[in-house]
Amino acid sequence: MSQHVLLNNVEHRTLRVHAGHGAALGDAVMRALTFPAEFRDVQAHYPIVFGRDGEGRFVPLALFGLQEGDNLFLDGTRWDATYVPLAIRRQPFLVGVSGEERLLHVDLEHPRVTTDGGETLFHDDHGVATEYLERVKSVLLALHDGVMATPAFIDALLQHGLLESFVLDVKLDDGSHNRLAGFHTIDEARLQALPGAALERLAHEGHLLPIYMVLASMSRFRDLIERTNRRRAAAN
Repeated sequence: MSQHVLLNNVEHRTLRVHAGHGAALGDAVMRALTFPAEFRDVQAHYPIVFGRDGEGRFVPLALFGLQEGDNLFLDGTRWDATYVPLAIRRQPFLVGVSGEERLLHVDLEHPRVTTDGGETLFHDDHGVATEYLERVKSVLLALHDGVMATPAFIDALLQHGLLESFVLDVKLDDGSHNRLAGFHTIDEARLQALPGAALERLAHEGHLLPIYMVLASMSRFRDLIERTNRRRAAAN
């Protein structure tokens, strides 16, 4: 269960947040939401695919594993990559919108929230936001703006028929077979067949570079397979 409330420096002055990593802190997840402006950083470590949200709309996702609940980058309390997607880094905070105003909320039921240890949110003397909370605000604003810009990118992909479903069948070193399904990627052949005017329009609208970042990220599946093999070998 979640309990989202508007963060304030009176009721939440003593609130603290565990800013590290770990399964107990909610990091044991297979995927996280991403957005086109983040693709360059994400593709260096994770495959970028497209799934559907609760309303059936396509959304871009960074993959951390090949099955639900499996984060191959989580090594105890360490995240084994130099870039952690903003959707992970923002936890347990989120943005609420009231008219034109964006408001900072916190999930009081999130495992990162505590009153003992962790990062403080407000200075005790005047209730001023700490440097940690200011960094969180920056992360949230970047994530919010990126997510708001994503539908235009998805619309462009759909308009040109550039999304295709795919299935990844993997035979691991221990002989087991795994299948990843239910996601979409960029149809590279269709992209290459687009007329010059369509490519120029995609580039002008800022969509072409993120498309190529998605295609580049497909090579990261090899890393996921290698990480899966290493983890299973270590467990045996």
